[in-house]
Amino acid sequence: MTSKMKLKSILLAFLSMSFVLTSCKTEKKVEETAKLSIDFEKYELDNGLDVVLHQDKSDPIVSLAIQYGVGSNREKTGRTGFAHLFEHMLFQESENVGQDQFFKKIQDAGGTLNGGTWKDGTVYYEVVPKNAMEMIMWLESDRMGYLINTVTESAFNNQQEVVQNEKRQRVDNNPYGHTGWVLDKNLYPEGHPYNWQVIGELVDLQNATVEDVKEFYDRFYGPNNATLVLSGDFETEEAKALIEKYFGEIKRRQEVVPMAPQPVTLTETKRLYHEDNFAKTPQLNMVWPTPQQYTEDAYALDFLGEILGNGKKAPLYKILVKEKDLTSRTTAYNNAQELAGEFQISITANNDKSLKDVEAGIFEAFALFEKEGVSERDIERIKAGLETQFYNGISSILGKGFQLAQYNVFAGDPGFIEQDIENIKKVTKEDVLRVYNTYIKDKPFVMTSFVPKGKMELVAENSIKASVVEEEIKENVTKVVEDSKEEIVKTPSKINRSVEPNQGTAPALSIPTTWTAELSNGMDVYGIEQDEIPTVNFSLVIEGGHLLDDKSKNGVANLMTDIMMEGTATKTPEQLEEEIELLGASIYMYTTKESIVIRGNALTRNFGKTMKLIEEIIMEPRWDQEEFARIKTKTINSIKRNEADPNSVAEKVYDKLLYGDEHIFGYPISGTEASIQAITIDDLKAFYTQNFSPSISKFNVVGKIDKATVLENLKDLEAKWAAKDVNIPEFPLPSKRDKASLYFVDIPNAKQSVINIGYLALPRTDKDYYPAEVMNYKLGGSFSGTVNLILREEKGYTYGARSGFNGGKVPGTFTASSSVRTNTTGESVQIFKNEIAKYKNGITAEDLEFTKNALIKSNARRFETQNSLLGMLQEMSNYNLPKNYIEGEEQIVKGMTLEQHKELANKYLDESKMAYLVVGDAATQFEQFEKMGFDEVLLVDKEGKELKPIKIKM
Repeated sequence: MTSKMKLKSILLAFLSMSFVLTSCKTEKKVEETAKLSIDFEKYELDNGLDVVLHQDKSDPIVSLAIQYGVGSNREKTGRTGFAHLFEHMLFQESENVGQDQFFKKIQDAGGTLNGGTWKDGTVYYEVVPKNAMEMIMWLESDRMGYLINTVTESAFNNQQEVVQNEKRQRVDNNPYGHTGWVLDKNLYPEGHPYNWQVIGELVDLQNATVEDVKEFYDRFYGPNNATLVLSGDFETEEAKALIEKYFGEIKRRQEVVPMAPQPVTLTETKRLYHEDNFAKTPQLNMVWPTPQQYTEDAYALDFLGEILGNGKKAPLYKILVKEKDLTSRTTAYNNAQELAGEFQISITANNDKSLKDVEAGIFEAFALFEKEGVSERDIERIKAGLETQFYNGISSILGKGFQLAQYNVFAGDPGFIEQDIENIKKVTKEDVLRVYNTYIKDKPFVMTSFVPKGKMELVAENSIKASVVEEEIKENVTKVVEDSKEEIVKTPSKINRSVEPNQGTAPALSIPTTWTAELSNGMDVYGIEQDEIPTVNFSLVIEGGHLLDDKSKNGVANLMTDIMMEGTATKTPEQLEEEIELLGASIYMYTTKESIVIRGNALTRNFGKTMKLIEEIIMEPRWDQEEFARIKTKTINSIKRNEADPNSVAEKVYDKLLYGDEHIFGYPISGTEASIQAITIDDLKAFYTQNFSPSISKFNVVGKIDKATVLENLKDLEAKWAAKDVNIPEFPLPSKRDKASLYFVDIPNAKQSVINIGYLALPRTDKDYYPAEVMNYKLGGSFSGTVNLILREEKGYTYGARSGFNGGKVPGTFTASSSVRTNTTGESVQIFKNEIAKYKNGITAEDLEFTKNALIKSNARRFETQNSLLGMLQEMSNYNLPKNYIEGEEQIVKGMTLEQHKELANKYLDESKMAYLVVGDAATQFEQFEKMGFDEVLLVDKEGKELKPIKIKM
């Protein structure tokens, strides 16, 4: 579950297009250049539950989303974090659904589920094959109306621990993690519903009681404070009958009065600082109070954020990045919420740059904005991007369901989309200037300076110390809670809720039709036509990537993906960016261990123009020396920041330990500070000349576009891009491990320990790779995996624990991982080790059946969105898999026996030969491992090199 789910209303607009929207009450038709129908029916049950039905038969699945009108804004001082904590409680059990069975039953049906809490609301959702529709209604209704008698002290204590670990992972153990707390405490007065964080205060989480749960449930979790949205492949009358059957008898609870907007004002500027234990570079945030969502000014402020901070035309970019070299990225945005809004500028400065200078630069950017103003072209490019965002937001039935629920809860009408679109279309350049003058220019603000410990000279002037409270690391004391042995009293019901509904027959596997082609220059093309929305998603995958890096100048491949997006021979970086934005498209490049990937997303009508830009990017690099210097600075600063991020440190050291010094995978894709400093633009030109070729490239495309149109739009690239021989090197792999080694990297005062356990396993191309993935599923391949059920659900030591295989053409790893509370580090490592060993003894027939159901039935959800189909094409093309490879995988799952499962576990899992990496607070956690039976226990630095033992705290 997430502590903050951003369901902001930016599922936005056709803007330049038009649409048809129908509801049970209205039908509106706008001038027809294109159409999109979002049909829904809304009605209300006698108990006050709002029901919205959206029928979509494009895939054999259904989604159920229930949004409650309660978020952290309904909490009280001293009981913060409770809405989110209660969200966790609803996944435990209810009167007719056993402990930890919500996740298991949904996964067993081939579905997925989760929930989210943010300041203004809470949502729960399931997506399942359509045959399981009645089951999810049974589950959701049971926790809406039949939960509270099952809430026990032990279950509550467990989820208190889980949520506290989530806070440590997301906030306390992260660079700049306390920023939101400092800003909200100073922007919103004491008692304002936005004064505290969604995740809550640690002391409040620890002090919450079961009685609090019961009171909260009765106040806010009644059907009269909820909206149910059913989307997908169902028959309307059947769905209505089931909703009435399962939800109709649930009694109304306390009436929840809608909250009135509470926008705030500041009488003076507040300037605060914090020395951050995990930050390596300083960060400055400035926030101004603004009005709530759906107001005229909120729409214009959204545009202002885009114009001020997004892209190379932005004044903040021109001053802070290009002119003064203070940062590599600028961010400005308006966050309009139910009760109030806030306009925020966030700048993570380059290494050792003063935030005093950053602040001065921001005001210089404001002066530039006032001078240059806003053009019609600015408004046009923003609206073009919003159109594509809208389509992407409704590409899944769950996305449509979220949008309908959001509008119903906060605007009172699922059809508010019409008005939302009109409000966006009405924004003018004059509106943008007006809101700048009204809310930003010469207005008080809250500012935070977060700087690395010991770097007080970087703090902005006249700042005072923020009162951040950091948790003290203590020895773990297990809280023993004795639950009452009394039998649960079941709430009376008209139906027998103890009987799980029959699911019937699951939808049969239906693989989308794939077409292929080979161009005359050797590039292979893979495509799937999907016409649900008028967009196209595509990728060009060029083999090699990090494998083609020279160890002495590591990081060239990664720099290539940055420099090639910085203009073309005929377009400056700013011009290229603007051309992409005016098409409502997105194009980006990234480097993986085995490839360089160009990803794109465009409206179907603009696919041809987008491909012209792709052609320019590939064939006519600009090699802009000024941008190259900026990219190097950006990369070096990113490397420095990662040195303080425990997860980044763990990833880097783990690869070094497993792949060693001789293999390029033992070196980070981003390079090192020293290697980046040594790279010249001539190195990039040489890499491009030697390694960019259609002969090692695959083009994958999915969307509302046919094969002929795709190939027609590839003709120029086919003619201009000539094939060449590219030699992708093979690096020696280290010898197989022969012992269990514990490696510890010290992050002083870390609130959690990051654990990675594993070794080199097998490549994706190995015939055993998918069977091994199937074998791992019950160990750690899902929420219901053994390691997660123990470390999270039983012990409460972590927010999550997983295990899995990760291989490409080069042998990859088996890894079991988690982030655990610092004072449970040793026990958690031992649990991982023990459970991997026990897993080799075999699993039960029930567990194997669960694995088969989860993997086979989930194929119904596998082909829903363009992004999921593009992923399938990339896997097919990267590894030369047959078009029906998913059918082959399904046969592997169906045919797996307990004996085969056990054989695979013994072949690929050997805890006695794994590397056990811990990144955490060595002063309190290192010494214990010398007594835990490892073959060797080593303290290593952030490069994986052995260090001398450290002094231990007493």
